[in-house]
Amino acid sequence: MGKTVKEVRSDIPFLDTGIIYLDNAATTPTPEPVINAMLEYFHKYSANIGRGLHQTAKRATEEFESSREKIAKTIGAEPNEIAYTKNTTEGLNLLSKGLGLKQGDKVITTVLEHHSNLIPWQRLEEKEGINLEVIEDTPDAVTNPSAIEQAADEDTSLITMSSVSNSFGTKQPIMEVAEIAKDKDALFLIDAAQGVGHMPIDVEEIGCDFLVAPGHKGLLGPQGTGFMYIREDHLNEVEPLLYGGGIVRSVEEHEHELVNPPNIFDAGTPNIPGIIGLGEGANYVLDIGLEKIEKRETKLVERMLKIQEIEGVEIYGPKSAEDLGGVVSFNVNGINHHEVSSLLDELEKIATRSGNHCAQPAMSHFGLEGNVRASVHYYNKEKNIDRFVETLEDIVEELAE
Repeated sequence: MGKTVKEVRSDIPFLDTGIIYLDNAATTPTPEPVINAMLEYFHKYSANIGRGLHQTAKRATEEFESSREKIAKTIGAEPNEIAYTKNTTEGLNLLSKGLGLKQGDKVITTVLEHHSNLIPWQRLEEKEGINLEVIEDTPDAVTNPSAIEQAADEDTSLITMSSVSNSFGTKQPIMEVAEIAKDKDALFLIDAAQGVGHMPIDVEEIGCDFLVAPGHKGLLGPQGTGFMYIREDHLNEVEPLLYGGGIVRSVEEHEHELVNPPNIFDAGTPNIPGIIGLGEGANYVLDIGLEKIEKRETKLVERMLKIQEIEGVEIYGPKSAEDLGGVVSFNVNGINHHEVSSLLDELEKIATRSGNHCAQPAMSHFGLEGNVRASVHYYNKEKNIDRFVETLEDIVEELAE
């Protein structure tokens, strides 16, 4: 049941280049069915969405809207709770501006966050006078829920954190924090950039109020796409970031009537082919099976963790594959992380990511300038993981001589 690894690899022509692609936390290769869905739009019904009465406009609108249902299935939501964005960053910024946070309101986040889940709140701290508290109690790159519970008080309006750290790959205690947020009567926002499409996520089970994710990572969709989950009882509480064409029922010189959510977030002409491709990407991972994807990624990471047996290699975060979300981050003592990543590419066409991964406070917290991040998806092969381990061992031995 579901697509096999061989079938998925045959759908990704990019892999025919011989590259061992371990940079999925940055972006994933796009499979042919997703590309074909976008091409079909351009070839057969390349029209704008909305009020057009001709058949191509109607079909474009139907396909565009159908992606909400496909995306919703990946996180256990309802279609009307899905708003389209161009990426995770846009969703986080939209919420930072649209929730109406004001002076005296408290926002809690963690030192592990991507800049996109930190800078918007810093701007509110600077411009609106909110109280931003950054939790630093993160042993082994996992946030301590008790620290959040202790920090949360009657002024806490929002708690926000990632489901999986993008810089260390560690799964975060979102279930526990959701309970804390509920007990403290605070909103809970999840940055699921490294979670959606890689593992089962059920927003109803978690009990979060908001969740944001990109299309180009776990969901195998195109770049420039993403979505924001807004729990139904908050749909009318979030102010749109943009106003204009496409989100009004009527407009007069000094007043207007807006459409209902989630379409209220679609001002202007959106990325129609991209969103259609994102819907196909969501279908694609659902066809594989989210449980199946998570299980395979865990096995691949377990295989990758063999690098900890190499002298001089330091792995960050827990050493158990079950605690990591398809990502292994590491450094080699005495060798710059950029040099390690470059050598992996030059020697065996192994693509990894090096640097601070847009998480400078997280790196500084652990006394690092950066690290090497190797990240997998369902399609990666065991023998390619073994080659990565062997090549890293060769690099360490060569440079040690």
